[in-house]
Amino acid sequence: MSATLPEGRPSHLVTTTGPRRAGAVPDVDPAIERAQRHLLGLQHPEGYWIGELIVDCTLAADMIVYHHWNGKVDPEWQRKAVNHILRLQLPDGGWNIYHGGPPEVNATIKAYLALKLAGVPVTDPRMLKAREVALSLGGVPRMNTFSKLYLALVGLYPWKYVPTIPCEVLLIGKWFRVNFWDMSNWSRAMLVPLAIINHFKPTRHVGVTLDELYREGYHERDLRLPRDPQWITWRNFFLALDKLHKFAELFARAGIHPFRRRALKKAEEWMLERFEGSDGLAAIFPAILNSLIALKALGYPDDAPEVRETEAQLEKLTHYTEDELRIEPCLSPVWDTAITTIALRESGLPAGHPALVKATKWLLSKEIRFRGDWCHKNPADVEPSGWVFEFENKWNPDVDDTAMVLLALRLVPTDDPRARDAAYRRGLNWMLTFQCRDGGWAAFDKDCTNNILEKVPFADHNAMLDPECADITARVLEVLGHERYPLDHPQVRRALEFLRAHQEPDGTWYGRWGVNYIYGTWQVLRGLHTLGVDMQQPWLLKARDWLESVQHADGGWGERCNTYDDPVFKGQGPSTPSQTAWAVMALCTFGDPDRPSLRRGVEYLIDTQNDDGSWSEEETTGTGFPKVFYLKYDMYRNTWPLLALATYRHLVRKTRINGTRVPLRGRLTIQED
Repeated sequence: MSATLPEGRPSHLVTTTGPRRAGAVPDVDPAIERAQRHLLGLQHPEGYWIGELIVDCTLAADMIVYHHWNGKVDPEWQRKAVNHILRLQLPDGGWNIYHGGPPEVNATIKAYLALKLAGVPVTDPRMLKAREVALSLGGVPRMNTFSKLYLALVGLYPWKYVPTIPCEVLLIGKWFRVNFWDMSNWSRAMLVPLAIINHFKPTRHVGVTLDELYREGYHERDLRLPRDPQWITWRNFFLALDKLHKFAELFARAGIHPFRRRALKKAEEWMLERFEGSDGLAAIFPAILNSLIALKALGYPDDAPEVRETEAQLEKLTHYTEDELRIEPCLSPVWDTAITTIALRESGLPAGHPALVKATKWLLSKEIRFRGDWCHKNPADVEPSGWVFEFENKWNPDVDDTAMVLLALRLVPTDDPRARDAAYRRGLNWMLTFQCRDGGWAAFDKDCTNNILEKVPFADHNAMLDPECADITARVLEVLGHERYPLDHPQVRRALEFLRAHQEPDGTWYGRWGVNYIYGTWQVLRGLHTLGVDMQQPWLLKARDWLESVQHADGGWGERCNTYDDPVFKGQGPSTPSQTAWAVMALCTFGDPDRPSLRRGVEYLIDTQNDDGSWSEEETTGTGFPKVFYLKYDMYRNTWPLLALATYRHLVRKTRINGTRVPLRGRLTIQED
């Protein structure tokens, strides 16, 4: 039986040897073995796995603008960046922020500007189409604050209409209702260098304009930030405060601002301190690029070690081909290694396999024994531990990566079990201290939910807070389930209450870090099942029924990022290996390997596997910041299907004795040789 080819699939697919016998259990062994071989071939000599994080055109566009602002443009580099941007242009002329999505205003105008700076004539048909799309989306005035700030750097937007990011925010104590440490981890890293840039306003004109991207011609009435119609609101308060900041800056430029010199010095020191032990500031592209501009605004020469190192970190994020270049937002070795290790081990790779031994050693070497920025929101008396997403980022270990590493460490061997067990225990204890007041867990910080911050004028990047979410909370519960925590344990009980409270009326859960309701629902069901919750309860069966209701005719599942804009699109989108794998694992938690929906999902994964053991996937299934930035994790298409097939195989084995079906009782423990 030949596989049906989804959109974008190569033709060299594995096929089954013949029609499947009705009622027969799908044979997953060959697919598992191929997938294992493929993943083993991707391991780096040091022991880690890493896949590319594939994103939209905006990173390449931002770098073109930066190089023109900096006055040093490499024509060959720019040629490749231009080719990349043009390849991502949509047929209608715009640019989107996720595969299959509509054109988006920031991406479209950033790409248009980059091409214009690179010398593409405005009369080029591609530019004319881009211009029409940009205008239809509202033009320059509809861009977000960070985009407008980049335009201001090259003289294309007036600074007086860019919301002020004052350095003085670093001086405000935690006692104040709105303070620096109430911002999310990633916002702090982006905003500190932007505050430095905001002070110096180092505009460098680049010889072009964007006047053609104003719908009714350039007029300052279109640039003012809109006020709330009601007079007394937090937004209007912050808009008034922004005017006060701008007035104070007149004195700052005259050298008589009472706090500016001190605040500016503190911002510089904060930024430089966090360069240490990190792959650039916070190890993420926006913060790294902002810090490079801030260094130059502060007067650091091009040959300063700080400038050279920051440039080197940006270069590490760049991939080159003969005709293009692509830029990653960050690197993901810890996350990818943990997931791959789990998938290989649970799919039957022997515990002593050299690949797993090396992976374990590498993961243990990445534990962070440093009291980083998390201590400001979580001052618990706990031994520092935790893991991060990237190679090095010692200031910012996070709960999600730590939970995934713990799930891997419980499965894998080491020549020093005492050291592994000690790291595991430290990580577990550290992670548990991050439970928030409402019972959930967030990514980086504890109780980072001061929603007043969402009203400040520069908060339109939808990332000022780090709220608790169902997917991370459930992953923590999955860890606790393996630790045999009882359901009446105080932290478990509060987490279960959090998950019950955040279930949608149709039975689903919102997925903060993966797209979207399929991801969130899978992770919750997996976590609860591992914890030993009775999966036959109506509220959980409702989640199962929803998953089955959105299964596609080809047996797979798919969902696009537009669900973050409107949940009416839940469960709609081309079938993907990663999302199908999540749904398959979710259905496995209900203990019935003969359920038709589950079998069809498994068959989809078998039928769409490539002959080299990989799967192909074009869709974007990872979430950076909902509605703003999305990620395609290139490892997801291969790791999650392998784990799903392994989960299904273990379910079949647990529910059959001598070929006879028996009911599954209790947890489905997957670790076996």
